Amino acid sequence: MVVVCVMALAAAAQGTARQNHLPAGESTYLDSAQRQRVDWYPWGKEAFRKARERNQPILLDLGATWCPWCKLMERDSYNDPETAAFIDSHFVAVKVDYDANAKLSAEFERAQAFANLPAGLPLTAFLTPDGRLYSGGGYFPKKPTGDNPSFRQILEEASRMFRDQRETIEREGFQIKIGE
Repeated sequence: MVVVCVMALAAAAQGTARQNHLPAGESTYLDSAQRQRVDWYPWGKEAFRKARERNQPILLDLGATWCPWCKLMERDSYNDPETAAFIDSHFVAVKVDYDANAKLSAEFERAQAFANLPAGLPLTAFLTPDGRLYSGGGYFPKKPTGDNPSFRQILEEASRMFRDQRETIEREGFQIKIGE
């Protein structure tokens, strides 16, 4: 018991170990997120229930272990303490493994194309608590570069849209089937 407490304190002091809602052992990509600072949920009804309870949008990260841009975004954004805190306070974060959930991955790729949103991996999507896609894109850098906004700017805009344009989003957003 003492050893476990000391290990937990040491991990907390390092700021890298984190308990989240992702199941262990389902995929390498989800396992790699176990130690990220963001409180991730797997795709499924629990995440959407939590979003409805908190009246917050879903931030979806769909990526793969072989994707270099996914690794870069994880390192620069999801492990950044300020970005992770902003995500956890304004969104319910959902992580999906592109390879392990090919059907859902294809559905999101089609939805992003239909909504004329940039796609690719990582695929970043913002959804209402009932599963309506209203914003998203691919990779977003930590800092703005040229015409590309930073990930933090994207997060702030998605949060603002959800708050200020909710009726329009719920009426016009692209519906994604919520399943397990």
